[in-house]
Amino acid sequence: MAKANITVKEIMSKPPVVIDYRKSARAAAMLMKKSRKGFLVVVKNGKPVGVLSDSDLINKIIVKKRDASKTKVRDIMTKPLIVVSPDSDILEAVEKMKKSNIHRLPVIKKGKVIGVLSLTDVAKTSPDMYYLLEYRSEMKKAPVEIRETFTSGICESCGNYSEHLKQSIDGSWLCEHCIEEMEE
Repeated sequence: MAKANITVKEIMSKPPVVIDYRKSARAAAMLMKKSRKGFLVVVKNGKPVGVLSDSDLINKIIVKKRDASKTKVRDIMTKPLIVVSPDSDILEAVEKMKKSNIHRLPVIKKGKVIGVLSLTDVAKTSPDMYYLLEYRSEMKKAPVEIRETFTSGICESCGNYSEHLKQSIDGSWLCEHCIEEMEE
């Protein structure tokens, strides 16, 4: 039996590193250093309201020469929050990241953050997983195109195996015998 698709909860990083929206940017940077994570989920009263990445600190504090001790996380966090469910398929999550041009997604269950899914998590599952998922996604978008005129398999009319199935006018695959009967 084929294995079901991989879900987010199977490969997400946990526990998530969270920070209160009222904390300073400096406190956020210190938490990133301590946790060795470049991504924090910002919470207000325990509920996720945004995210803060190391890039946010660079672009919104250092580049703009703001005082990290006086700047609040709520003023520099990225919002709106783009999230994923723990039961979502990895392909769905990767599509969401690609569409939003982001590398990490907070994983939310019943309004609470339970983990973070990153492209690194996806890549750790299998080194080529990300590219395979991207390829699979492109295949789903492409229209079905039959390039072969003959194939082997089970005839859709008589149920017998044939090395030379041919597609009929109605789109069904038929053996030579059933094609001949249909033409008569």
